[in-house]
Amino acid sequence: MYVENSDFYKKAQEIRTLSKKISDYLINDLSKLKANGAESRNIYFSGDIVQQSTSIYEEILKVKSTKISEKKHSHARTLRWLTQRLLQNCNRLEQCSSNGKDFMLILRTEIHKFKKLQKYWLLSL
Repeated sequence: MYVENSDFYKKAQEIRTLSKKISDYLINDLSKLKANGAESRNIYFSGDIVQQSTSIYEEILKVKSTKISEKKHSHARTLRWLTQRLLQNCNRLEQCSSNGKDFMLILRTEIHKFKKLQKYWLLSL
């Protein structure tokens, strides 16, 4: 089976697309300056979810393109780490003062589905 046709790969694509859309929505709320002129620290987390979800997608391709077992497992560890970081940033964004924070629950749900698929996918390496 080609990696591009797997449920695991498709879920990674969905997460990447969803992260971008949520980040675009959050940027409008989080880019406003506070009363003291400071910017919201949460704006950086919105960019992080996009970067991490894109990196997850790319790591899957790296795992499938390499033939060396050690490198496959190294990329798989990176993939697990990125998934965990993405969940942490979702938690941070859920605490922000934005109307878009409710979308974070949707993203977290999709990430949890991805993690289940990831367990089975890792067994196939």
